[in-house]
Amino acid sequence: MWGIFGTVMKWCYGITDNYGLAIILFTVFSKFVLLPLSVWVQKNSIKMVKLQPEINRIKIDHYGDQDTIAEEQQKLFKREKYSALASIIPLIMQIVLLMGVIEVIYHPMEYILKMRDQDIAALKTAAVSSIEGLDPESGSLELAVIDDIQSGEHTQVYESAVGHEQYRIIEDMNMNFLGMNLGWIAGITGGAAWIIPLLAGLSSWLLAYTQNKINVLQAEQSKLNKYGMMALSVGISLYLGIFVAAGVVLYWVASNLLAIVQQFLLNIAINPNKYVDHEALEKTRKELAELEKGKEKRRWNDPLAKRAKEDYKRFFSIGNKHLVFYSESNGFFKYYRGTIDYILKYTNIPLHYITGDPNDGIFKMAEANPQIHPYYIDSTSLITLMMKMDADVVVMTMPDLENYQIKRSYVRKDTKYIYIPHCMDSLNMTMRKGSMDHFDAVLVTGKHHREEIEKTEIAYNLPKKEIIDCGYPLLDDMRRDYAAMDIKANEQPTVLIAPSWQKDNIVDSCLDELLEQLQGRGYKVIVRPHPQHVRHMPERMNQIRERFKDDPDIELQTDFTKNNTVYEADVMITDWSGIAYEYAYTTCRPVLFIDTPMKVMNPEYQKIDTVPINIWMRDVIGAVVEPDRMEEVPEKIQYMLDHQEEYRKKIEGFVEDYVYHLGSSAEVGARYIIDQVFSQTEKRISGNV
Repeated sequence: MWGIFGTVMKWCYGITDNYGLAIILFTVFSKFVLLPLSVWVQKNSIKMVKLQPEINRIKIDHYGDQDTIAEEQQKLFKREKYSALASIIPLIMQIVLLMGVIEVIYHPMEYILKMRDQDIAALKTAAVSSIEGLDPESGSLELAVIDDIQSGEHTQVYESAVGHEQYRIIEDMNMNFLGMNLGWIAGITGGAAWIIPLLAGLSSWLLAYTQNKINVLQAEQSKLNKYGMMALSVGISLYLGIFVAAGVVLYWVASNLLAIVQQFLLNIAINPNKYVDHEALEKTRKELAELEKGKEKRRWNDPLAKRAKEDYKRFFSIGNKHLVFYSESNGFFKYYRGTIDYILKYTNIPLHYITGDPNDGIFKMAEANPQIHPYYIDSTSLITLMMKMDADVVVMTMPDLENYQIKRSYVRKDTKYIYIPHCMDSLNMTMRKGSMDHFDAVLVTGKHHREEIEKTEIAYNLPKKEIIDCGYPLLDDMRRDYAAMDIKANEQPTVLIAPSWQKDNIVDSCLDELLEQLQGRGYKVIVRPHPQHVRHMPERMNQIRERFKDDPDIELQTDFTKNNTVYEADVMITDWSGIAYEYAYTTCRPVLFIDTPMKVMNPEYQKIDTVPINIWMRDVIGAVVEPDRMEEVPEKIQYMLDHQEEYRKKIEGFVEDYVYHLGSSAEVGARYIIDQVFSQTEKRISGNV
């Protein structure tokens, strides 16, 4: 096969009569011959990037399930006739070409001058006997012979070996190009030859840099892939440049530079922008990046990763799991507490509790109660675990089942999924569209939740799910705690400002003006910012503290370990924070709402024929003030303070009307869950599932 390369190189040398120009011409010729392959690779690369939004969507929909992702990608590639091996073919061809070029350049007497084997052997023998330290097995022996002949030091020795005519042919061979001898090997020759590996590395860097910018496929790679491949390519080029002949490096440099020119021309002839939907690509890339944010970054041999793996195995080592609770973190147990306490007290059902928090308090509870089986499962393992769920009943506070990375079980289609709300406000407005669609049952807090779910099913023609009038166990807990507290009348009327963390909240838009209106009116004003404000805006918090440091009636409170401040305030000021319901429904005291821009998670909430409770109940449990009318705040606050008994009766009546089973909601929810466990078990035993 190398004879073909030799023939082409001899033809190129015959045209140019210069070995360097012959190598460049050979490189141009090879690019021309391989042009159809380059065109195919360009089209294949465009096809890959064109498919990337669909690939990203597959990764989003099946996040963490590598087997399903691989399977769905193969279906996609088959449908579009995409060859994932296409990118390897140019690399293989480049390696074959490089090997051929090395063979030809290292044996110019054989391939370019077409000398007889016996003459070449005679010249090599003469060179070994004449040049001290020359290795007779060296791959560059022919180059050493040519270099020695052209130096003229051993003319008689070589002429006597092959004759004057053959000697003159070798002597006349032009091995120089731009001041370099193409037989030089930087690691052996040294001196000026060290420029050779530098040129090799520079050309590789330029090619990698250009491809990262204009190659349609390479441009979409991650920074790690881009710059990792650049570093690898430059490193290999520098290394090879030290140990191979300059002629090989010349081929390498010429090939890299021509590849850049070729890529520009291909982009003009086959413009990727005509085929790729960049808007869809960017949208799915952002969605995937959001999922990746939640992925735990583990160091090698991380004990938490090991623990999660062990708990994953332990979970599936237990058969006949009847009841599973899932909690994102320790903070979500409060929504389950009463329900779980009832189940543990009145049944012997083993309670399997999955948590994403390694320090969840459930592990301490399990030490004292063997009925509880806790598992720490990290976010990545959770995806697969949920897909393989083998329990009768699964209870969750996490919405959006099936819509994003957390799916219903692929193993058991009969698993019953029950949703427990972790809020009392509108499900329709404050959660994403379809957040409840894939649950079998929802334990609603009040009739506004029931109405929203029923009307959503009508609006979108959805199958009906079970809606259980349950109530809100957390509210029952808060009301019991409040009733047990020794609440004394405040010496000064206390106003609590508790903003949300959404865009354009009170802190971001009007806090300074609000405090100025309340200052000096005899109120004790406590600013209790959202924890995210304290974490992400320390300079803003310091600015507030510094501005009002000389006013003893204004306090910035950033210690969230105690809730006494919330319960003891006479009036609360907030925007769209859910703390308003917890405060008003528990204490039956009024709330002043600053009408900042509304937080809407579901842009289609108005398609449902009901006004979200978040909007209309603000005038029931308090009053509303526009952000640009802060001067109205003192009057509103004073009215609320003067009419507290009226507000108490009004709010109490509202809560009784709109929250189900006050005082017994945990029992109601627990009884429903217990009934479902027994019902599912009976169906499975009887074979009716």
